[in-house]
Amino acid sequence: MSFATRVVIGLVAGLALGALLAAADSLLATRVAGVVEPVGSLWLNALRMTIIPLIVTMLITGVASAAETAATGRLAARALLLFVIVLTAAALLGSIVTPLALAWWPVSPDAAAAFRAGAPGADAIPKLPGLRDWLTNVIPANPFKAAADGDMLPLVIFALFFGFAAARVTADMRTPLLGFFRAVMETMLVMIRWILWAAPLGVFALALGVGTRGGVHAAGALAHYLVLMCTLGVLITVLCYPAAVAFGRVSLTRFVRALLPAQAVAISTQSSLASLPAMITGAQAQLGLPERVVSLTLPLAVSLFRITSPLFNISMVIFCAHVYGVELGATQIAMGVMLAVITNFSVVGLPSQLTLFNTTVPISLAMGVPLDLLPLLLAVEVIPDIFRTLGNVTGDVAVTAIVARGAPAEAEQTAPATRSGA
Repeated sequence: MSFATRVVIGLVAGLALGALLAAADSLLATRVAGVVEPVGSLWLNALRMTIIPLIVTMLITGVASAAETAATGRLAARALLLFVIVLTAAALLGSIVTPLALAWWPVSPDAAAAFRAGAPGADAIPKLPGLRDWLTNVIPANPFKAAADGDMLPLVIFALFFGFAAARVTADMRTPLLGFFRAVMETMLVMIRWILWAAPLGVFALALGVGTRGGVHAAGALAHYLVLMCTLGVLITVLCYPAAVAFGRVSLTRFVRALLPAQAVAISTQSSLASLPAMITGAQAQLGLPERVVSLTLPLAVSLFRITSPLFNISMVIFCAHVYGVELGATQIAMGVMLAVITNFSVVGLPSQLTLFNTTVPISLAMGVPLDLLPLLLAVEVIPDIFRTLGNVTGDVAVTAIVARGAPAEAEQTAPATRSGA
């Protein structure tokens, strides 16, 4: 039985048992929840304790690696710059569309109350600084204090500077330095895998508390979230088509034909990496893109791009803010957009069940949104993940077509015969 299936079973069982206990005997339900809920809190705290070291080490190694990649040639640098631009646009799309969608179709007050009632620590909504204080403190005077306080944005800024600086030191110093951070990162990943082994039990305990207090209303909030996320996934996928046609100058018909095999693999496996061979074949055989561009840009895109991640991650945090009634200002949205893009580059090689939690927690902390609902949303991620992967595969091929159009002369000099399949 897969990890996602076990977690979904834990979620459904917790909600159902909690609702049944509440309906049968509210006093018994309260007692059972009081015994079981601490298990969920312990599991959630175990996940939280890995976030700071994991994010810092991943950012440092990821940024250093990206800086080295950009230094290898103009084509790689152009691709990385395009990645940043498109990812920023995706995050902005989420920050605009999601509040509008929730304003038009809000979560019912009963469902929101039921959903947040079972979250441990739900009342701890942090107070955020004003714009002036935020600008003053965006560069940390003491990064260790920022880490201790969970102040994510200054900590991320420090990690970015450190990563770029590490890429500039001599190889004899850079190799052991980055090796140390990679070792810490891998150690944190091992710890997280241990913690996630207990995810069905942890999610069951959290869901039981939600079920005893909210019953079917909490399930309604989860259904609301699923519809919203899946709709966003369809939207970003559809937008990739006109972008490829307009900026990549490819035929819409050929672009559709080139993507169909890769999209079929993406839906069946929920893995962009598994779809990579089909993407390469479609990009070269159907679209006639140069081999040099495809062989560099598509692997980079699969590793670093993931167009749906900033969109989904900031939308998830905005959904949680909506449930908690947290008003988000322009400063909080700006911080969220920035971190949604930056953290996207820090999860190279991270399994999908880890990616969601480790990219949304920094955004939640920076925007001042309680993160206690995230494990429950993670439990149903198996459904939106289909649309994530579909959008990522479509975006990968679209951005490759755009990069190829931006470097036709350079590519053709190196690989003059690669368009024979067009």
